Amino acid sequence: MKKPVLALIFLSALSCSRPATESEAEHAAPAAEPAKTSVEMSAEAQSHIGLEVVTAQVRVLKEFLPVTGTVQPIDSRVSHVRPLAAGRLTSVSVRVGDRVTANQTLAMFDNLEAVDVISQYQVARADLEKLNVQLAVARQQTERNRQLAEIGAIPRKEYELSQGEEKSLVASIRAQESIIDGLSAKLTRFGLSGDAAASSTSSAIRSPFGGVVIAANASPGETISPESELFRIADISQVWVQAEVYEKDLGRIQQGGSASIRVDTYPNREFVGRVTYISDVLDAQTRTARIRCDVPNPDASLKLDMFATVLLPTTFSMEALAIPAESIQQIDGMNVVFIRTGATTFERKTVHIGRTIQGTAEVLGGLDGGESVVTKGAFHLKSIVLGEEIREEH
Repeated sequence: MKKPVLALIFLSALSCSRPATESEAEHAAPAAEPAKTSVEMSAEAQSHIGLEVVTAQVRVLKEFLPVTGTVQPIDSRVSHVRPLAAGRLTSVSVRVGDRVTANQTLAMFDNLEAVDVISQYQVARADLEKLNVQLAVARQQTERNRQLAEIGAIPRKEYELSQGEEKSLVASIRAQESIIDGLSAKLTRFGLSGDAAASSTSSAIRSPFGGVVIAANASPGETISPESELFRIADISQVWVQAEVYEKDLGRIQQGGSASIRVDTYPNREFVGRVTYISDVLDAQTRTARIRCDVPNPDASLKLDMFATVLLPTTFSMEALAIPAESIQQIDGMNVVFIRTGATTFERKTVHIGRTIQGTAEVLGGLDGGESVVTKGAFHLKSIVLGEEIREEH
């Protein structure tokens, strides 16, 4: 009974060890193919999505520290407007938020001090006229005495005395003219002028420069004095953007460098400022120091007290092969980019990425300088790759 069993086992082993026939080989599972790295997209599709490419090249990467700040007026560009004399406000022409131009009238007031100045001015003018009349008479007398002295009709001493009197009158006239000039200048500062001031003592309060009214404390009928601050005018053609930086980050901030500033009102616009001030005193509660950036604002787009995102320049800087961060896509947990190889063909490459600074990524490997990397449209190419993989699986 044992011989037939042994023969059966031998034949079974022999059949398992023989080579597969052609028919059997046709039905065997196919071997795994390498992952496809090329992608195609028609020129029409590229135009539709606005596909863009950039050249991978060595760039200088600078690190910036993001902080939150606010727009503030520059101290030296804020004017505290006060009247030059005591009086009573008769009208107010502007309100908080109004834009004003240089020398624009802000308010009018009845100038009480101008009354005394006008009186002094008129008296001084009358005295000057008297002196001019006396000088004319003295000159005639001097000429007469000269003629009489020449013929010996009077002593020469009398002629010399008349000359001295004439010179004295000339000196008095010059002094009187100086007094009148001083009074006239004072009236001019009050917004009045000479004899025209006699009919009205109403003076104007004017803006020293163009800007925005950021404070107003003036109402018609109020009594005012030179100590009364009636308006505050801010010239915002250049502003400060102030931010707070934590103590641990102060050593990284670079004074004098250019800062990038953005506000929610203009999401696609960048304002460029310069770091001009780093406080030497820390806030005891927050452990922060104040940073100021001078920012040109010629069109007054930046409004006072606006919140801003500030990218402050740091001391970190390096050169590296770099590409825009938007060109990097994730496929199967790997960083990949797409390289243009033809008008409608692209090659997928796996890359090793280092630092990403300000939207620019450092490339440590997998990419060569000079290659054309897809930026806008990279996500669409990724979608094509993933779609093809799904179809192959099914």
